[in-house]
Amino acid sequence: MKTKEFLNIIESNLDKHLIFEYAPAKWVGANYHITEVKNTTINYVDCGGKADAWQETVVQLWEDQMGIGKRKYLKTKKAVEIFNRVNSINPLLVETEIKFEYGNDEFHTAQLETSGFEIREDKLIIKLHSSETLCKAREICAPTKKEVTEKESCCSPAYGCC
Repeated sequence: MKTKEFLNIIESNLDKHLIFEYAPAKWVGANYHITEVKNTTINYVDCGGKADAWQETVVQLWEDQMGIGKRKYLKTKKAVEIFNRVNSINPLLVETEIKFEYGNDEFHTAQLETSGFEIREDKLIIKLHSSETLCKAREICAPTKKEVTEKESCCSPAYGCC
């Protein structure tokens, strides 16, 4: 989901409780805060030697241990105010993908992608998911199992990467 789309969704649903589902039927606690909104630039070179770059917006969600047991979630109106404040100081990159950085005692800290949203009465639920790690140069560096013999691995010098 693009940052612009996320912002439009929360702005179109003012006065709803903003809830994040980080895994199926697993919710970020009502004691969460939006602690950072980051414009990030990723520059990389993959194992095949190809360079690439892109930008993302990363929103950090943090659960305040002092608020454990809190029942009311942050309202979308307050989230809009936070994003407007951030935008006035450091303009948001609205055409970039938005990701949410989150972790708790049961779930490792990760950058989660959005897979959609759902409106239930007074709740706006943003659905998040983990994505798999991919080899960006798999066409040239990751042979099929048939191509790998017992004596050489996909990371052998014969494959020119890793």
